[in-house]
Amino acid sequence: MPPTKHLLLVEDDPDIAGLLAANLRDEGYDVDLAADGDAALTAIAGKPYDLLLLDVMLPGVDGLEICRRVRAEPVYTPIIIVSSKSSEVQRVVGLEMGADDYIVKPFALAEVVARVRALLRRVEALSRPAAEQTDAVIVGHGLRIDAQSRTVLLDGQPLALTAREFDLLHFFARHPGRMFTRLELLNQVWGYSHDGYEHTVNSHINRLRAKIETDPAKPARILTVWGVGYKFAGPDDLGA
Repeated sequence: MPPTKHLLLVEDDPDIAGLLAANLRDEGYDVDLAADGDAALTAIAGKPYDLLLLDVMLPGVDGLEICRRVRAEPVYTPIIIVSSKSSEVQRVVGLEMGADDYIVKPFALAEVVARVRALLRRVEALSRPAAEQTDAVIVGHGLRIDAQSRTVLLDGQPLALTAREFDLLHFFARHPGRMFTRLELLNQVWGYSHDGYEHTVNSHINRLRAKIETDPAKPARILTVWGVGYKFAGPDDLGA
């Protein structure tokens, strides 16, 4: 049997926390609870977790700040934000702070469990040894993308990418010349499809272009296909 996954649920509403924790435990997960941001940070410092479920509005340190601090650490921990803040702006902010998913309250317990399961499955696939992966190292167009170490070199110099920026670039580079819609990118890179998240694709691509393009206003690697979406330049696009 696979090892038990350890989750930290950070939620200040005891009724929500109790129900959600019970459902996750029924699925076989080991669940720790934290009722405020300071307790969450203490728990995170004390043991490694396979996934964090974070409320945004918390006593003490809020969920977004916890997310930011966790993303500053070298070890990647999957994060799902569960929040009553339902505006598109709030969702985009949460995702751009490094969350892998964003679920709005009130929610169906089965949906949260399904999102947790899907995200853990995705992370497990990404963490397989390099020998088991396809395209473990991709080289081309001045880039060297290493899937095992999750590092990128541009003209021999290391690039500082967020986890999501790396996932997006790696996905593009594995499919040079192929066009993807924003919803396809959400499904393939973020792991789910939701109309309300399309703008975060644009934001990530713009930030990625700022890091890998000589002139982000005239991108040569990640190209816009007007009326369709985006693609990573193939040999024909770069005149190779």
